[in-house]
Amino acid sequence: MDGILPLWKPKGMTSHDCVYFVRRLTNTKKVGHTGTLDPEVEGVLPICIGQATKISSIIMDSKKVYEAEVCLGFSTETEDREGAIVEKKLVDSTLTLDNVKKILPNFIGEIEQVPPMYSAVKVKGKKLYEYAREGKQVERPSRFVTIHAIDLLSDELKRHDDGTVTFSIRISCSKGTYIRTLCVDIGKALDYPAHMSHLIRTESGSFTQEQAVSVEELKNSSEQVHDYLKNLDYALSKYDVWTVNEQDEERIRHGSVLPIPEEELHTNPFRVKTNTGVLLALYQLHPSKTDVIKPFKMFTT
Repeated sequence: MDGILPLWKPKGMTSHDCVYFVRRLTNTKKVGHTGTLDPEVEGVLPICIGQATKISSIIMDSKKVYEAEVCLGFSTETEDREGAIVEKKLVDSTLTLDNVKKILPNFIGEIEQVPPMYSAVKVKGKKLYEYAREGKQVERPSRFVTIHAIDLLSDELKRHDDGTVTFSIRISCSKGTYIRTLCVDIGKALDYPAHMSHLIRTESGSFTQEQAVSVEELKNSSEQVHDYLKNLDYALSKYDVWTVNEQDEERIRHGSVLPIPEEELHTNPFRVKTNTGVLLALYQLHPSKTDVIKPFKMFTT
């Protein structure tokens, strides 16, 4: 069985729990996920099965889309609602939705983030959350991530009895973006302590919420898992296609280094397919030789 299962990860399950579930369901060992979601976060988690595990890193590196709720009024140790409160400040009644609209564009583009202490980023071989649980503070290396777009989803600010205010946003971003940290930084721009109070992932690479199948559906469905699978070609649809003749097909199957194709290709890597539409491989420009291409990922032998 080869393909990508667009799973909707429920709250309460880890990403590894989802992999274990699919392994048991399909009786297949070669299964992997495409980017960790926290246990309390639900959303699209593409699961790669069989040969599709070869492209798990490609899906992992693809664009993600999240819908998050920002809560102004207090910050927490974990930057989400699960952590202990660090700072509180009542939100003034003069704060408006227009104030939020004005500052959101400042976060579009390449931005610098400092990962939260409660995260899996490693410092000196140890995960930050391990230091945090020991009550230790360590210097955290900043990273640059890309926010492609931020859309305000709320028509109004929700004011709560405890003096907090919430609103929802949709974020399209690169791999490695901490939405928790983004919510905190948005709060800082509005001069309030903040945290992320809710999060779902609605897209991961080519896979959307509408395509995703839930764990419960898989448990109770009379359909086979392969009925929900997307093939590798679908997952790699953003890459250009080089269609080869029978002679080149044979050379591709052996993983040969080949001259650069005459036809214009705009992506690197790019897909290599037979004239009957069979996906053979991903090829890339050779990193040290300017006139040839070499295999990047092979899907056939």
